[in-house]
Amino acid sequence: MGQLDFSILLEWETLSLLLKGLEYTILYTLAGFVLSVILGVIAAFAQISSIKIVRYIAMAYLSWFRGTPLLVQLFLLYYGLPILFGIQTTAWVVGVIGLGMYSGSYVSQVVRGAIQSIEVGQMEAGRSLGFSHFQTMRKIILPQAVVRMLAPMTNELISLTKNSSLLSSITVVELFRQSNLLIADTYRTMEILLAVAVMYYLVNNLIGYIGLFLEKKTSVGGDLR
Repeated sequence: MGQLDFSILLEWETLSLLLKGLEYTILYTLAGFVLSVILGVIAAFAQISSIKIVRYIAMAYLSWFRGTPLLVQLFLLYYGLPILFGIQTTAWVVGVIGLGMYSGSYVSQVVRGAIQSIEVGQMEAGRSLGFSHFQTMRKIILPQAVVRMLAPMTNELISLTKNSSLLSSITVVELFRQSNLLIADTYRTMEILLAVAVMYYLVNNLIGYIGLFLEKKTSVGGDLR
């Protein structure tokens, strides 16, 4: 049984490649998260729309993207678009779109739940002050809902960071794929995978701490712990 040799991680070439992979992971995750927030907000308002067809479209979107694995969705986008529609795909673009559409289905539930958790009386109070429905949502409902979204949105960003490793399956060079390439060159499987795990761990815990910091900054109630 071979012994672990972590000296490979001290070599600048190895370290720089892993850090470059981590940089791409962060960029793709953030881009996917921005897209997921946009899609999630649209889908959330579509779900509470008074127009039936809009609600049905939103439910179809949620049903598909929450009911099928992200890996399958990525393959369908990357390989299916050229075959079915003749659309040439770029791996990282497909990856970001896939992450955004998948995560957006979960973000929509966070947004919808936060909005619907605000007491109905606050909407009525806003309307009684002469605000329109849109003004009441923007000035009264949404600011409170955003605060309630912080914890679940932080969790969703952490999940998306971990799910970004699936982009390696469609040849996107991010942290996990970079580690596979290094393993093929060095045959140091455990050492490199442990280093990658630590990198994911540090990034996700940093996201968690930022989320907690924002929650405390926006909290108006006392600490119940």
